[in-house]
Amino acid sequence: MHSAKPLPTFLLQRYQGWKATTYAENSAWYRRLANEGQRPRTMVISCCDSRVHVTSIFGADQGEFFIHRNIANLVPPFAPGGDHHGTSAAVEYAVTVLEVAHVVVLGHSRCGGVQGCVDMCEGRAPELEEETSFVGRWMDILRPKYEQVADIEDETEKTRRLEQLGVVASLENLMTFPFVEQRVNDGTLSIHGLWTDIAEGTMSQFVNGMDEFQPV
Repeated sequence: MHSAKPLPTFLLQRYQGWKATTYAENSAWYRRLANEGQRPRTMVISCCDSRVHVTSIFGADQGEFFIHRNIANLVPPFAPGGDHHGTSAAVEYAVTVLEVAHVVVLGHSRCGGVQGCVDMCEGRAPELEEETSFVGRWMDILRPKYEQVADIEDETEKTRRLEQLGVVASLENLMTFPFVEQRVNDGTLSIHGLWTDIAEGTMSQFVNGMDEFQPV
């Protein structure tokens, strides 16, 4: 038996407002997008966190970004198999079908997923250690980076640094995908790592040669 219910009133009213204003004023553009298909230049991999609003941060219009969101904006390593691979499928589609020119991994401050990884690594989250924990097994992608922050005493700084290392881990894992590596090497694709402070509205980017994040 299906358990789906009608939309709550506040969401229905917001949709109706959008349809009567934004859509009505730009209907030709929406029809063009529908008929001609999407041609985004950039894929953005960001966190599910509701405070991270990618299109607002970059002032993007509909059709500009191919956006994939998951817990802690992580990219797993290339691992073909019989399991479900939502993030890997999104990367494959963006790179091989849409042929985006850029892939951006966007991390952020106060990330609950990264904090969960810290807690798990320090023995404070036994529930995440359970094999049945989807979040815990997903955060295993980041877990190897914890040893680089284990000795940091300030908890806020420890989590912030692991958030940034999560971006680095995702960049490293992206390069394990053969079709990503090939396009990066031939110059048709570039990958980028960003971290944003939600409270301050600041942005830092990963500088590969310097192996650190620098303000933009």
